[in-house]
Formats: sequence, structure tokens, C-alpha cells
Amino acid sequence: MLVIVDLDDTLCTTWEAGKKVLLRLFLELLRERKFRLIKYILFGGYKELYRVESLHKMELEDILREVFFRVYGKEPGDGFSRTLKIVEEVFFSNLRLYPDAVPFLEGLKSLGAKIVLVTDSSSRWQRRKIERLGLGGYFDSVIISGETGHSKLTPHNFRLALSRFPDREVYVVGDRDETDMAGAKAIRAVGILVKRGHFRGLAVKNADYVVNDLIEALEVIKREHGLKNRAEA
Repeated sequence: MLVIVDLDDTLCTTWEAGKKVLLRLFLELLRERKFRLIKYILFGGYKELYRVESLHKMELEDILREVFFRVYGKEPGDGFSRTLKIVEEVFFSNLRLYPDAVPFLEGLKSLGAKIVLVTDSSSRWQRRKIERLGLGGYFDSVIISGETGHSKLTPHNFRLALSRFPDREVYVVGDRDETDMAGAKAIRAVGILVKRGHFRGLAVKNADYVVNDLIEALEVIKREHGLKNRAEA
């Protein structure tokens, strides 16, 4: 059995930590009178970046520079390094594992599953999360878009995970339908969408199952696994 799992808003509270960052940034931007940037964030201008594949592989510094350039048409000024430091400090001080993350991963291990983390962002940023959250020992392999050059907007990294651990019983667990669940469909895996985090309100088109948390996801996997075993007996 192979289980491909997402990191952000699936195993850990990325969106909750991100909201803390935004609150702190608003205070900084108000102090610096960056009203156009405040408007860009408040009115969801940043959502235009969701489907820009290159940004799913970039360092945080480069993403913030891109946002600033889109708003002001120029590079950020002298206060940029301070802003970057604030973002990193606030984010990581508020990042947590969901309470069901470890029971989920340990449950998969008890089933004999190979677990591959497939996640988007830069190598440094994602590996820092993994280390801080103490998750490294649970994964048989880690695939990061910043290392492969492909984001989850394409199925490349899902196919890469399957090539590392070929199996006829494959599950993908994540919080985003247009990436995680589309990736599951591309490799003919069972897609289990966890409805939490920033994307929980979006329409579902690709998932085979929709669950509220990872405990429910584990129950789906156990049930599917049992059915497959009985069918092959």
C-alpha cells in the first residue's frame, strides 16, 4: 500500500499560522503606510497567484518580492529584510501539527503502508516545517516542488511518488481538490479530501471521498484496504 500525503493544512495548521502572519503584517504595513498592499491583501488580490506554477516552487523571499512588484511595479525598499524576518518568526511560532496527524501517520505505519509526502514550496521552507514538526521519521520519501521543478498543479510529483514505490493500492490524502485530488485521479489512486484549511470552502470535483479530519481518512483507507484484501482472497 502506498499513501501520498500533503503537508500544509492536511498535517499542519499552515493557514492558521498564515492568518497570524497577515495580522502582524497589517500592523507593519499600516506603520509604513503601504495602503495599496493592504488593499491587495484585504480584497484577495493574492489569489491570482494560486495558479502561477513558478510561485509554488519559490523561496518565501522571492514570493514576497513578486507580490510587492505586482502591487507597486518595483522592488521593495530597505525595510524588506525586516518584513521577511517578521513573517518567518510569526509563522513558525504559530505552526502546529493537527492533533490527528500523528495518530493518522502511525495508523498508516501499522497497516504496512509506504508514506510519501508530496508538497509545494521551496526546499528550505518545507524541510524546515518537517524538522520543526518532528515528522521526518514518518515518511519513506519526501517530494518537494522546489526540488523537482514541478508543482502539484501538474501530476508529475504524484507519478514520481508512485515510481518510487510501485503499488496497485494507492491513496492520496490532501486538502486541495484541484491539486491533491486531481493528482490522485491522474495516477488512478483513491483521492481522500480533508475539508479544512484555506481551501475547505471550494467546490469538489475530483475527490473520491470527502472527510472532516485525518481520523476519518484513516478509516476510509482501512475500509478500502479490507475490501481489496477480501476481493483478492
